[in-house]
Amino acid sequence: MPAAQTRFIDPVALARISNLSLVAKMVVQGFISGLHRSTFLGRSIDFAEHRPYMPGDDIRRLDWRLFARSDRFHVKEFEADTNANFLVAVDVSRSMDFGWRGVRKLDYARFLAGSLAAFSRAQRDRVGLGIFDHELREYVPPSARHLETVLQHLARANPPPEPDPRRGTSASGLGPPLARLGAALGRRGLVAVVSDFYEPPGQVLAAFDRLLVTGHDVMAFHVLDPAEVDLDMDGVPGFEESGTRFRDLESGALLDLSPTRARERYREAMAEHTRALRAGLVRREVDYVLTDTSTPLDFALFRYLSEREGRRRRR
Repeated sequence: MPAAQTRFIDPVALARISNLSLVAKMVVQGFISGLHRSTFLGRSIDFAEHRPYMPGDDIRRLDWRLFARSDRFHVKEFEADTNANFLVAVDVSRSMDFGWRGVRKLDYARFLAGSLAAFSRAQRDRVGLGIFDHELREYVPPSARHLETVLQHLARANPPPEPDPRRGTSASGLGPPLARLGAALGRRGLVAVVSDFYEPPGQVLAAFDRLLVTGHDVMAFHVLDPAEVDLDMDGVPGFEESGTRFRDLESGALLDLSPTRARERYREAMAEHTRALRAGLVRREVDYVLTDTSTPLDFALFRYLSEREGRRRRR
């Protein structure tokens, strides 16, 4: 598929493609083609170093003066091109299994994580992965050779088995897995956490504190289904205005309520939840991106690149 045709693909269309590696590369190719002459293409004015020329390098970046002195080809690398560690951490808890508009939150998170990893690798970064629910399930350390490994692990990531409500709620929380990730990452780098953040804001912020204490730059991608944003349940199988039974995906508990009556209070509570998360994370210098599963991945990638460039300029 030509790159120009891959931009702004509906996530529902992406969900029909079983090959995650193909999805990630399609999204990234389309995104890069849309940047055109953007300053985000690694053309920083801040010179960093030389490296030997490799087949495929842009010959316009050859340093001819150095060639005249050494009789060897070298290309100029700039600050935006220097290698960095990038790790994406994906929440696979039961609540991420929700999605009635054609894309589960977990599928969208996989598309997003795979695209972020592929784009970072295209910028010569070392890429890694963390998969977690209430604990760290899988860890792939950042490496220049780990993109395909990251995509393979993402492709088979799934929520834990459905809970038995008679056994009570299992332990949960972002704190332990994020703390383990922070400890496992040696070299300082950028960590992108992709989750629906269904915990009280104070617990979410405390979890990020455990990651930030290790010195990493952190981004938070808050992924929701459109129905979760405003409780607009029209078209949901089994939906009744007078009363609908809801099941907590995390605990298995059942709740009977009228969406029509509860909608206004729900929207206020959701708005307050996201406001508290945004304010708390911004105070901690964590970049916060709220998105829903109907949003093309290009927009999330652009937010990531914008925040990354802003962070580079602040240093």
